[in-house]
Amino acid sequence: MSREAKQLGISVGAPWFKLAPTAAQRGLVARSSNYELYGDMSHRFLQVIAEHSGQVEKYSIDEAFALFEGQPQAARSFAATVKADIARRLDLPVGVGLGATKTLAKLANLAAKSIGWMQGICVWEALPSDYRVSLLESLPVQQLWGVGRRSAAKLEALGITTAADLKAADPQLIRRRHGLPLMRTVMELNSHACIELEEEREFRDSLVFSRSFSAPVTTREVMDQVLSSYAQRACSRLNKRSTEARTVTAWAMTSWHSTGPEAESAFHSPSATASLPSPTSDPVTLMRAAKRLLPLIEEGRRYTKAGITLTGLSPAGQQAAFDLFTPDQDSRALGPLMEQVRARAGAEAIGLGRGGLRTAADWEMRREMMSPRYTTRWDEVLEVRAC
Repeated sequence: MSREAKQLGISVGAPWFKLAPTAAQRGLVARSSNYELYGDMSHRFLQVIAEHSGQVEKYSIDEAFALFEGQPQAARSFAATVKADIARRLDLPVGVGLGATKTLAKLANLAAKSIGWMQGICVWEALPSDYRVSLLESLPVQQLWGVGRRSAAKLEALGITTAADLKAADPQLIRRRHGLPLMRTVMELNSHACIELEEEREFRDSLVFSRSFSAPVTTREVMDQVLSSYAQRACSRLNKRSTEARTVTAWAMTSWHSTGPEAESAFHSPSATASLPSPTSDPVTLMRAAKRLLPLIEEGRRYTKAGITLTGLSPAGQQAAFDLFTPDQDSRALGPLMEQVRARAGAEAIGLGRGGLRTAADWEMRREMMSPRYTTRWDEVLEVRAC
């Protein structure tokens, strides 16, 4: 949600069908997911930051850590330059927070985005000490980077309810009670850098492909098609990253927002996990593993979302498999071959079995309110015409 939408009191995760009836009166505009545009703008965002810093860590699609090596008095000027450059070249509003540690930088970023007079920039060490204290005292401990809901509940049992309380806590006590990661947070709040700036990891621990359906899926036959399609799309991502997976988890769920007298009992979220004999990116193997979910699908249930989660990722070819455990199609590199076809003929040019339908199925996410993909599609490039 945009800041304006939040100011209208809309809660995170509120379903659009509940907001739609009053959208026009409240000035709300909905947009469908636009993954191509998000991914491309994220890449450009990181490129701009990299021009100003010698070391950049991608933290998420819209957030990054960058190293500033100048004099302390030049920190705000550096932040203003980066912010202005992103606005000029990408037209993206950003908040910039600088601190002696990553935790303090995240804290400064939170302040930069939420305190109006800072105008989107906060240098933590440049704030008056009493003001920093008041900010820490007013911030619930759960809102700190690195403190989850469960950790916050355990900390509150010790009387630690604010960021200031955690900053004043004994690091060794926190380590004994809550482990090393939370102790590092305490140290970082006290300006002792414990969490290093990392280059983006090329091989992540997991890969998830999930989508909501435009129309509920109510039969195993249709769910079979869904799993075939999703497993192949997940496989495509593996091959693009030259990675392989050791474990496949397939899951589906009905809506949390079901209505009617049977709504509470209607929620259903089955899942099935399969460990593979060896790491693979073969689409046939992944499809078969994903379909272990099918016996758990209840006919007549209105499933609104499904997904494939791949874990145990490793670089392709890193672990050689015995011939006994190597599927025939794996030896023929079926996945990479399909990627070559898609690269030449388009993403929908080839598929296997029920996941190879060229015409979109009824359950496919329609994204009918999607904004144009200005930066990746020639036919959707913004046109400026002189009058």
